[in-house]
Amino acid sequence: MVTPQEILKKYWGYGQFIGPQEEIISSVLKGENTIVLLPTSGGKSICYQVPGLILEGVCIVISPLIALIHDQVNYLKEKNIKAIALTSQLSQDEIIIAFDNLQFGGFNFLYLSPEKLQSSFIQEKIKQLNVSLIAIDEAHCISEWGHDFRPSYLKLSLLKELKPEATFIALTATATQRVLEDIQNNLGLKEAKIIKKSFKRENLNYHVRITEDIYGKLLQILAKINASVIIYTNNRKQTKEVCNFLQKNKFKSSYYHGGLSNAEKNEAYTNWMSDKTPIMVATNAFGMGINKLNVRAVIHIKIPNSLENYIQEAGRAGRDGKTSYAIILANKTTLYEASAKFESNTATTKTVKLVYNHLNQYYAISMGEMPTQLFSFSLQEFCATYNLSLLLTYNAIKVLERENILLLDENYSKKSTLKFLVNNNQIFDYLSNHPSSNELIKLILRSYGGVFEHYTIINEYKLSKKLNCPKNEVIRQLKELHSNGIVYYSYENTTSRLSFLIARDDNYTINSISKNIEQQNNLKLEKLKAVISYIENTKTCRTIQFLSYFNEYVTEPCGTCDNCLAKKAKNNSIKTILDQILKLLKDRVLSSQELVVLLDYSETEILNSLKILLEKNKITITSQNKFKRTF
Repeated sequence: MVTPQEILKKYWGYGQFIGPQEEIISSVLKGENTIVLLPTSGGKSICYQVPGLILEGVCIVISPLIALIHDQVNYLKEKNIKAIALTSQLSQDEIIIAFDNLQFGGFNFLYLSPEKLQSSFIQEKIKQLNVSLIAIDEAHCISEWGHDFRPSYLKLSLLKELKPEATFIALTATATQRVLEDIQNNLGLKEAKIIKKSFKRENLNYHVRITEDIYGKLLQILAKINASVIIYTNNRKQTKEVCNFLQKNKFKSSYYHGGLSNAEKNEAYTNWMSDKTPIMVATNAFGMGINKLNVRAVIHIKIPNSLENYIQEAGRAGRDGKTSYAIILANKTTLYEASAKFESNTATTKTVKLVYNHLNQYYAISMGEMPTQLFSFSLQEFCATYNLSLLLTYNAIKVLERENILLLDENYSKKSTLKFLVNNNQIFDYLSNHPSSNELIKLILRSYGGVFEHYTIINEYKLSKKLNCPKNEVIRQLKELHSNGIVYYSYENTTSRLSFLIARDDNYTINSISKNIEQQNNLKLEKLKAVISYIENTKTCRTIQFLSYFNEYVTEPCGTCDNCLAKKAKNNSIKTILDQILKLLKDRVLSSQELVVLLDYSETEILNSLKILLEKNKITITSQNKFKRTF
């Protein structure tokens, strides 16, 4: 049998495992069911990919995110490893071909979501496969106490019925003891070997900065780091806003969020990976599957939803083992906004019932009817029809999906495209004879760049809102422009697809899940409160705080977080700080922010020292609000 080290060398180019990887792989190769808790950057995927290449037969990988499945399969294909992803984009014939390849074509890996596994057709096909290993990725989703619970994960125990002889490995980066016990019980892995690695990262320094000027503090930090960074923001709009702000201040940056086209995402990702734009400003849509070793800092200017999410996102820094930083920038306003946002965007039982009823009305589904077709679905148009909040409605739909009442396929997307076929002069000539198209053409030219050079995705609904006219009128005008040879226009109306999984029964359907809804909402609130407590706790070592959250107890402070450094700072002689400020002001005039950047003391210490120097008339403030010496 080929050795794990040989496989690692052949496909990954190196011969040494990280941390407990070798122990985990050895356990799997012995046929031991194994539960693995490895923090972000611990190299979880190798723990099943290496044995999957050694053992005869197929390794089935269950993963909750379609995007992550695609990333993993493409990554394996780049290494000439045969892998297949079963997604909703495959037809029945394509699924049959996929299973033929798995059975007879020497394919090593089958990736699918827990929802896809519920298909009886796919279950029958899996029975026919020689399956050696079953890997459950993001296994914390199986626990009601996990930070991303999905009821579909509770049904994964059927894999033991389908393939009782296969070895199981369940992997997660974030799990409390309670969650680990749930994983073991719900998968039926009574005798499973549990292998954990400490969440403590010696090279990662955790800091919280309370500041009223978050953007100003961001510039100071980036000036000091001058390396690859990820900045996590609250929403899509803010990613672009912060990116533009950084670019205006001479910092090369890109932005990334789920609403970008694939081409835009790939460009931003490539520029960041190559350090052409070393700073990535992103929503939490960015990060899964990212493995850039030289990220020196992960900075949150948003409040994370949970410590589980924060540890995952922060853990993308310092994967090369060098000193790196995980920083949260916050203030009383952002903490209040996080709580208020949670309250306003949390889908209660009442909200879920309202959205469910509207969905049935929207598609004219009768009471007791069980529709079998896939419906085209546009969240924007649905919300506009019933005057609903976009985010709250989306969250309610995700609750319905979590509870297996419906399924929203967001990876199926067909959007309208447009390209101008004539030049500017020809457009003006056309408008002189067709003035009714004037406003629409001007709006398109203002809203979309590159419409003369390439086919551009457009949104008729947004255009109609800006023009204050019906969407159908915009479509009519665009089709007329297409007929007259002014533009090429391809109309598509599907941003996602939606299917119902149970027959309509309004009251019973929602009442039966109301307890689950409230329990999950309370759990999420507790997790947010734990984050706020972490931010507001200025006394306890940051590492000790989050390790205790994950039931890992240490007494030795890290010595490098902001709280530990603040304790050390108390021992600093105030005279030393005063002398250093006066030395810097000897032949120049500086602002307080500039002094914070230049001195290795906290902002509070420097501001207090400036007050002392002002009281003693050692310095004065200029008309530009800067400090200079008086002697």
